[in-house]
Amino acid sequence: MPQRFSAIMSGRGRNGGFIAVPFDPDAAWGVKPRHPVTGTLNGCGFRGVIETGADGVHGFAVGAAWLRDSRATIGGHVEVELIPEGPQRGDLGADVAAALEASPRAGAFFDGLAQFYRKAYLRWIDGTKRRPDERARRIAEMVTLLENGQKERGAS
Repeated sequence: MPQRFSAIMSGRGRNGGFIAVPFDPDAAWGVKPRHPVTGTLNGCGFRGVIETGADGVHGFAVGAAWLRDSRATIGGHVEVELIPEGPQRGDLGADVAAALEASPRAGAFFDGLAQFYRKAYLRWIDGTKRRPDERARRIAEMVTLLENGQKERGAS
């Protein structure tokens, strides 16, 4: 599941960097609109989001503050290790996975959420362990919220 590679960091924006990834994250980790990741750059912890640019290149931005505090430089060589962040489809309960599979729109939105939001939905559902009827109701509500593009319950 982890992806390891070497890259040259290019410049981007106001003193930030950009690292193109030499693999298709959709092929490696499943199709998603964006891929929240965690890992290391030159051994330093990192969190980011792999996105696909208009040019079709997959990569992620590295902020100026991170560059300032690390050993990476624009034009420099970096060693990268990335893994998908947060619960993935294979980590979900069978009922939750089936509900997301039945609604491709909700499933795609869930897959693109940061781990904070995915975990919040799952904690809310798992809070019903002794009441299967309530669990089913919450799963259905989660699917409806996700279909409407809501990152969290109670958000508008």
